[in-house]
Amino acid sequence: MRRLGSVMIVLAAFATVCPSLQAFADAQRTIANPVAPDGHDPWVIRAEGVYHYCYSHRGAVWVNTAARIEDAVQFEGRPVWRPAPGMPYSRELWAPELHRLDGRWYIYVAADDGKNENHRMYVLQAETDDPAGDYTIRGKIADPSDKWAIDGTVLQHDGRLYFIWSGWEGDTNVAQNLYIAPMKDPLSIEGPRSLISSPEYDWEQIGRPLVNEGPQVLERDGDVFVIYSASGSWTDNYCLGQLKLVGNDPLDPTSWQKKNAPVFGSTATVFSPGHASFVRSPDGAEDWIVYHAAKRRGSGWDRNTRMQRFTWDVEGNPSFGYPISEGVPIPAPSE
Repeated sequence: MRRLGSVMIVLAAFATVCPSLQAFADAQRTIANPVAPDGHDPWVIRAEGVYHYCYSHRGAVWVNTAARIEDAVQFEGRPVWRPAPGMPYSRELWAPELHRLDGRWYIYVAADDGKNENHRMYVLQAETDDPAGDYTIRGKIADPSDKWAIDGTVLQHDGRLYFIWSGWEGDTNVAQNLYIAPMKDPLSIEGPRSLISSPEYDWEQIGRPLVNEGPQVLERDGDVFVIYSASGSWTDNYCLGQLKLVGNDPLDPTSWQKKNAPVFGSTATVFSPGHASFVRSPDGAEDWIVYHAAKRRGSGWDRNTRMQRFTWDVEGNPSFGYPISEGVPIPAPSE
């Protein structure tokens, strides 16, 4: 009995210590970039306590779901839509984005028929309420001009939907600009496009053709930002720029204020960071940027996926800092 009593005391003490040890381990959990060895145009969205990573891979659109951001951004999901051959949207699927709109899931993806000049935006609709279930193509989503278009995203503002994308002014690849147009519903645009950004600063004009692309909506405390990618994605100078909605009408170009310097760019060890998406940590306390970067200097479109926490300055603007170098331990998203 004396020996049994000693054992019980030890077990009780162990049970008391274990939660503390687990809490300590959780507090010390770290990650390091890159969080995925390959990746491009990472789009991550959180819904019902889990993260969904939407990406193009092997000629299809895929969705991977996980409880942690760093686990979601892996090529481990399932194909949710594969285009039929011989269609205008059968080739070159770029930058798919998963959105929950009006109670249903939609994916917006750029595609063509094998000729880049035919790239347009298309919308897929979920067949069920499962964001990682199968999708059906509902058609092209375009403004009346129907020009070259990629990297479409959705802004929900004051009860209305707006489509924002990167496109050409005409029919030749001189420059990619950012456009916005009103949406009738998640499947269609109503009304003409408005130009809200073109490559005007030196840091936006590295590489030809000129590039503004990858617009992403970021919101906080009523402020609306569009964080976009600038300069050639194949160069070491790809970076992020910022627009802020300062007027009442998103369709009015004067309602958007552009920063005159990049908000996130290359360092001596990280090259070509761009095409980001933004999510909060599992406990909702932290803001994280998920982006791709070149694997090395001069590697062009050979890229991997990275993530890091960002904060906000005293004026309410996002403060991204600098890309963290490979292999540097950083605290994992708070849980």
